[in-house]
Amino acid sequence: MHRALITGASGFAGSHLAAHLASSGCWEVIGLSARPSAPSPYFVQHLVCDLLNGELVRRTITYWRPEVIFHLAAVSYVPRSFQDPVGTIANNMIGQVHLLEAARTLDPPPIVIVVSSSDAYGLVHEDELPVTEAQPFRPLSPYGVSKAGQDLLGLQYYLAYGLPVVRVRPFTHIGPGQSERFSISGFARQIAEAELGLAPPVLLVGDLNVERDLLDVRDVVRAYELVADQRFVGQVFNIASGYSWKLAEVVERLLAMARLALRVEQDPGRLRPVEVRALRGDARALRAATGWRPEIPLEQTLADTLDYWRRTLRRGRSTE
Repeated sequence: MHRALITGASGFAGSHLAAHLASSGCWEVIGLSARPSAPSPYFVQHLVCDLLNGELVRRTITYWRPEVIFHLAAVSYVPRSFQDPVGTIANNMIGQVHLLEAARTLDPPPIVIVVSSSDAYGLVHEDELPVTEAQPFRPLSPYGVSKAGQDLLGLQYYLAYGLPVVRVRPFTHIGPGQSERFSISGFARQIAEAELGLAPPVLLVGDLNVERDLLDVRDVVRAYELVADQRFVGQVFNIASGYSWKLAEVVERLLAMARLALRVEQDPGRLRPVEVRALRGDARALRAATGWRPEIPLEQTLADTLDYWRRTLRRGRSTE
């Protein structure tokens, strides 16, 4: 039995990773979250630990002595990063420094999976697609800057101290349990609200002409586990499908699953100050190293996300 520690354990990807690891029967999972969260059967312990508290992080890591740390904790909502750039960068980068400092005091040190993001790449020109790991960082948001910084910090601790770090750069991942602040989950929630009569049959959208490489979160967390291996220390991997979907196509598929007709309207408040028009990644390095490839089709991901919101909203109504 291996011991894993997940930061951001109550978040979207963190909760899916905990479920995936626990279901394998090979992992004892410790969760760290910034705030108290509901009990989960997937954790041996689920602790409140603010990564900005360096001494608390050090004591926690020293006590639990994980073999692998999956570092998912981050302020991850791009619009919020424009509203609070200082808070976003401080939270994401200083929190990681505290974690890496704590990890390197252990003997032997744990493997640290540093979860960066395709947002670190930022501005990508059409002739640079699909994006490989050699693509330069040109971040377009404070969030992207923070993820580029996290990536580089992971590399620096590996080069300077020999800390066994593996960096991953996941592209856009979606699925059940994602906050409605994120576009596709937000579309699904609006549809579920309209079906239940909680909102008018109108779907508010932002720019639907952008193209994104979309993955199911359950495929992404499989990749996280696969790279948690000494063979991959010092390496960096894109997690991507290699295919980009126009958001307009995604909306069409969601509307086809709806139980009533909805009118689509653009909401100026959902437009970003700056936007990459098209993004898709090259995951050949990950595939060659681990055999990973996405298994869950987009249709299933969208159906599962829509059903998640239907269940969640029905439960909310029944408790009123």
